[in-house]
Amino acid sequence: MPMFCFQCQEAGGGTGCVAKGVCGKEESTANLQDLLIYLLKGIAIYLKQAKERGVDTEKADYFIVDSLFSTISNANFDNQSFMNKIGKALAIRKDIRKKAERAGAVFSSDIDDAAIWKPADDEELKQKAKKVGVLATKNKDIRSLREMITYGLKGMAAYTEHAYNLGYQDPDIFKFIADTLVKLTDDSLSVDELFELTMTTGDYGLKAMSLLDQANTESYGNPEITEVEIGVSDKPGILISGHDLKDMEMLLEQTKDSGVDIYTHSEMLPANYYPAFKKYDHFIGNYGNSWWRQREEFETFHGPILFTTNCIVPPWPAASYQNKIFTTNSTGYPGSMHIEADENGYKDFSPVIEAAKNSQVPEEIETGKIIGGFAHNQVVELADKIVEAVEKGKIKKFFVMAGCDGRFKERRYYTEFAEKLPEDTVILTAGCAKYRYNKLDLGDIDGIPRVLDAGQCNDSYSLIMIAQKLAEIFEVEDVNDLPIAYNIAWYEQKAVIIFLALLSLGIKKIKLGPTLPAFLSENVAETIINKFDLTTIGEVEADMAEFLS
Repeated sequence: MPMFCFQCQEAGGGTGCVAKGVCGKEESTANLQDLLIYLLKGIAIYLKQAKERGVDTEKADYFIVDSLFSTISNANFDNQSFMNKIGKALAIRKDIRKKAERAGAVFSSDIDDAAIWKPADDEELKQKAKKVGVLATKNKDIRSLREMITYGLKGMAAYTEHAYNLGYQDPDIFKFIADTLVKLTDDSLSVDELFELTMTTGDYGLKAMSLLDQANTESYGNPEITEVEIGVSDKPGILISGHDLKDMEMLLEQTKDSGVDIYTHSEMLPANYYPAFKKYDHFIGNYGNSWWRQREEFETFHGPILFTTNCIVPPWPAASYQNKIFTTNSTGYPGSMHIEADENGYKDFSPVIEAAKNSQVPEEIETGKIIGGFAHNQVVELADKIVEAVEKGKIKKFFVMAGCDGRFKERRYYTEFAEKLPEDTVILTAGCAKYRYNKLDLGDIDGIPRVLDAGQCNDSYSLIMIAQKLAEIFEVEDVNDLPIAYNIAWYEQKAVIIFLALLSLGIKKIKLGPTLPAFLSENVAETIINKFDLTTIGEVEADMAEFLS
């Protein structure tokens, strides 16, 4: 089988990428990722039995989470990294089976191939990788649901890893991920059973986001209303991208009094909202926009870029910053230095710092400030003000416009939608989708900004909490009866788990764009559309009229 990947919104031709990903992923990389996921299912088969017998499985659990995260769109383009992970997967699979058997587990001879296959050499490994991908499941509806669940697990794994890096974990989430991977090998499961599992995946996605919210806020304080500088200083800088706040903390600590300033990029912007990071004078603000514009913006930044999570765009061959890309956690890029954590979780960022000291000062590409920090705790503090504005008719409707940004020109829709919203409406946002409108001058309503940015994509949890709080305040039993509309953009698998979380909560009438996922078969799409009144975006004026009717 050739490469086939349809996990992101930019799936080639609206159906799937073959030969090479639109993201820049090579066919060989895609196949190795498929094989890694295949082996994770094999590990999970033994892990399930080991857990039932009280075996300590934390290292294997973390390996599964980290490996799932590494296969998210734009996270890791490094074949050697995946070869290393596959080797480790084979070793962990063998070790967990032995531990499970010592604890009393007995495995039948007809166990799934994912639990017993092993390569004789690298060539056999690469041939196997071509056979275990998406298209190995022939039934389109079963394939659709299996892949949607898998992508939900990937997004869940991302949030689980961030929490784990801060010392927070939930054994139930680890167990669900392992159990679900096993179920994805079960050919007896029906479409209805897999659909139910999809909704349960959404439930656990919400748990993972809740855990990460706890980890972030207990570690760094509740986000607070903050004006973020978007200009530059007169010192060289490091640009930190991604989502991992533990990396942010370590980098800020290690660059104190170094003569190097720190800037956030794309999804790391909300780090500016946390009280714990505001004590660092060399933390300047945010540079640039969302992930897809990095090729031009990294050229003008001049300093090194640290990728803590996905959203890497392969640089042009002549890019001046090629030797200034650093990766960590689940990310990887060929030729870039990867910063590993030691056994205590500490990372030495001195190579990044040295690269910054030998770099030019960033060019200023914009000036001014943007405002954010409207996570659930901060919005609850504003609840009286918001309720008063609603009761006086000054706020007629809230629009949840969260999710991902992307390269497609159709995404201009979200900017136009924000620009044309009536002045008595408020946008609730999270994720990099906000870069389509967070620098517009949309004004405020009695001091309440018309764009309330809760933070990163995982902070969509805050938007759910805000909706539930409003339901409580206005004594509404069903959140669908609130004056809240959902116009959500998506790109990759962290957005998929957020989408599944919304569905698991029974949220209806979501508009999802700029296209529906290519991994939805016709029948699965029809089921979701009918059950949840799901639609995709159309023309701005028509969609707005529908939302406001």
